[in-house]
Amino acid sequence: MTIGIWILGDRLTTKQLTLQNNQDRKQQTPVILIESSNYVRQRPYHRQKLVLVWSAMRHFAAELKADNWQVSYEISADFATPLQAWIRQNQITELQITSPCDRPFFKLIQNLDLNCAITFLADNHFLWSKDEFITWSKSRKRLLMEDFYREGRKRFNILMDGKKPIGGKWNYDKDNRQPPKQNLQTPEPLTFKADAITQEVIDWVKQEKFSDYGKIEPFNWGVTRQQAQAVLAHFVQECLPNFGTYQDAMITGEYTMWHGLISPYLNLGLLEPIEVIDAVETAYYQQELPLNCVEGFIRQVMGWREYMHGIYYHQPEGYSQSNWFEHHHPLPEFFWDASKTEMNCLRQTLTQIEDTAYGHHIQRLMVLSNFALISGISPQEIENWFHSAFIDAYDWVMQTNVIGMGQFADGGVLASKPYAASANYINKMSDYCSGCQYNKSDRTGDKACPFNFFYWDFLIRHRDRLHSLGRMNLVLSHLKRMSDTEAQEISFLAAKWWKEQKT
Repeated sequence: MTIGIWILGDRLTTKQLTLQNNQDRKQQTPVILIESSNYVRQRPYHRQKLVLVWSAMRHFAAELKADNWQVSYEISADFATPLQAWIRQNQITELQITSPCDRPFFKLIQNLDLNCAITFLADNHFLWSKDEFITWSKSRKRLLMEDFYREGRKRFNILMDGKKPIGGKWNYDKDNRQPPKQNLQTPEPLTFKADAITQEVIDWVKQEKFSDYGKIEPFNWGVTRQQAQAVLAHFVQECLPNFGTYQDAMITGEYTMWHGLISPYLNLGLLEPIEVIDAVETAYYQQELPLNCVEGFIRQVMGWREYMHGIYYHQPEGYSQSNWFEHHHPLPEFFWDASKTEMNCLRQTLTQIEDTAYGHHIQRLMVLSNFALISGISPQEIENWFHSAFIDAYDWVMQTNVIGMGQFADGGVLASKPYAASANYINKMSDYCSGCQYNKSDRTGDKACPFNFFYWDFLIRHRDRLHSLGRMNLVLSHLKRMSDTEAQEISFLAAKWWKEQKT
């Protein structure tokens, strides 16, 4: 019997069980990595995403070769052709694969015609396995992230004082919502110059024209575990001490602020979640860092990331087609070309994504997802765009974040109310409104901000459905003070905006 290992492009870690279990016979164990051009053409992926994944794969393959693994690296139209040839050449009888995170890719593998047995090994790249999450969920009336997060803190003994949380509170989110001040001194992000392998990938992506979305250069991302570890160390030293306070703030020209830029490396397998959490907790004790900054970051990794992964598998496969509000507008063209919108908040955010394939969580939730929700864009269209545009995007994380949290398309599985807001929120948390041709305070008239008339139109259109959500009743009560004339004008402006998008 000959075992072969297929390393997937988002599991670039030597800690996966396929490699760990065969460590003693690595010189006799064939390993393969495959780039498939047909697969990446399914979506217009940001070109920096393609460069990151393929360069990281090529670097990882080189590291495995240096460690005496028998590695084949194939560049092909599909996955099946090189796999079949490699299996025949090496007389492989069992193909071992780390179970893919994404359901569609799991099905793709199952449907491959391979002349050998396929064994899926457990994915150990999360703190909670799928089965552990499901076991936890069975005793819950509602799957609240906060409850899950607290359970994780206890289970892994993170920021705990015996059975109680350090500081006496589990959550310091209220301290982490400060609007930006003038003249904030933000740290420079750690960047990397493209080496020969990365430059070769950049040239390849340009040559083959897999996608025309996003700038491909300058490419500043790390592509190895060593570089990912350097990004983590830089975050802990330079960004973590001020991370929490302004983590929701948005400033023109400030692409990263104090954010970690760690998610792409976590989702590729170049960093492990527990090592990230341990590094942050250790810094808290050694450097006496503000607890709100440390807890706020750990909640993102231990709470939100793990929770999203668990929910993805907890929900049925039809979850991706959820559309509770029955929104069906197509995605406006400016999502693919930021220059085509006059809304400054959207133009600034979308330009940033075109430049870097990155935007932080509030830009994603309260600018991009918020606009899609209140304007009535199809949840499936906006989710597909998120999956295409962001460097850390995968099916398991984008479905839950966009379909569930951002669009409330699941009717409340993930959130107790929709994350819908007018221009008032964006004005409070950013400087975007000061450079906009629209008036941040107007909800009717020639200069009315689309975020305003769409927000109130959203409440008007869905008031009956929203009444079933207790947390929305205070907001809905404001509609009683709105005159019929103003309500009609708001609905007119919303319809007019969409009509103009079609001309």
